[in-house]
Parts: sequence; structure tokens; C-alpha cells
Amino acid sequence: MFAIIDYGAGNLSSVKKACEHIGCSATITSDRAAILTSGRVVLPGVGAFGDAMQSLRKNGLDDVVREVVQRGLPLLGICLGLQLLFESSEESPGVEGLGLIKGRVVRIPDRGMKIPHMGWNTLNIKKDDTLFTSLPPSPYVYFVHSYYVQADDRDKVIATADYGVEMDVAVRHENVQAVQFHPEKSGAVGIDILRNFAFGIRGERGLR
Repeated sequence: MFAIIDYGAGNLSSVKKACEHIGCSATITSDRAAILTSGRVVLPGVGAFGDAMQSLRKNGLDDVVREVVQRGLPLLGICLGLQLLFESSEESPGVEGLGLIKGRVVRIPDRGMKIPHMGWNTLNIKKDDTLFTSLPPSPYVYFVHSYYVQADDRDKVIATADYGVEMDVAVRHENVQAVQFHPEKSGAVGIDILRNFAFGIRGERGLR
């Protein structure tokens, strides 16, 4: 069972359909008990960093996400869901992120490339990770974003992408995996990534 966290920011129905496409049941929920008793948790998101954090805190879901991580439940952050895991964002000065991973979110610099970064781009896979099992070399995935993360611990970065600057676009931290791109919009590659998340990792407590 996938629990897709509903805090009012994200393409939740498309993520749910993608999960169901790989044969997994999925529910869109903001209920603490439903999230913490699920087998897999997805933190999606589109929109502004500050608005998303405000919504998470208003509904007590910031603490639920932290408890998900503390319990060792497999967690997948998608797009803004990746950025929220970090400490801060240039998009919303003074707003604290979840702080589960050290680092910050910065704006894509203006180097003659169109911003937002919207469309297909190549993943530069930096580390072997179950999320990328059986993917083709240099897989293409779909992005929509104007900001990207800079992880302090480079060992946590499992993939980057080039767009006028090398951007951290996938990270792994204990039972947390998170990506800047949209697996649910990335065709067969994205479906394989979701399938790898569903069946290819174990939480720190050995949860299958």
C-alpha cells in the first residue's frame, strides 16, 4: 500500500494512477494513522516552498513525515517533495524546511537557458542505487522546476542533471529516496523507477 501525502500541493491523482499501474494499491491521505501504517510513503509537491511548508505545518504533517523517517518507512519525495526535505530555500527566505537532509534549495542561474527547466533531460547517475536498477544508460526523465537542491553531503547525491549548471536531482538518505523530476510523467523510465521504489528497497527496520 502506498500512502500519498495530501497537503494541498501536488499532482496527486497522476501519482496515484502511476502507483496503481505497477500493481500497487495507493491512497491519497492526510491521516496520520493511514500514513504510518502504509508500506510505502510518497511526498509529492508542486508550487512554492514556503506555501508547502505552511500547509504541512498547519496540518501537522511535518511531524508525520519526520515520524515516517524515524520509523524507517520507505519514503519517496517527488519534485517539491524533494526540496522540502532540506533545510531552506531561496524561494522562501526565512522559511525552514523539514531539515531531514543537510543542504539548501537555490534558484537555477540565468545562463541563457529557459527557466523554469521544463521538459526532458538526462540523468547523470552518480551512485548505484536500487531506484535506478535496470534503467538504460543516461535515462531521460521529465522536469518542471525553477529551483534545485544543493546537498551538503555529496555522498547522498545519487544523480545529477545538467542545465547550465550541474543540479542535484536525486538523493538517498537512509530510508529516504527523493527526486526532482516527475516519475509519473517520465514514461517507461519513470514507471520503472516507481517499480524499483515499490519492490526494490527495504527500510532501516527491514520493512518490505
